[in-house]
Amino acid sequence: MQQFEVSMDNELAFLQYRFYKDDIALMHTDVPDTLGGKGIASALAVHALEWAKEHQKKIIVYCPFVASYLKKHPEYDYLVDKNYR
Repeated sequence: MQQFEVSMDNELAFLQYRFYKDDIALMHTDVPDTLGGKGIASALAVHALEWAKEHQKKIIVYCPFVASYLKKHPEYDYLVDKNYR
């Protein structure tokens, strides 16, 4: 499994992903409690979505945080692989 990471105050927040066929599957976001409320999970989600857009990858969403982020930001809906909803 691979991940996008943010390191702050000696803590590590991450969004894990893996590649599946031609897609990127967003698996799990974890932000330590000490870093909560700073928008780090949202920043990780945006980074992953922008990475997918830049690399012309569709996304498969398993991560509940990313799923809720997408509901609030429908501008990224076109990235979701409709075969895996």
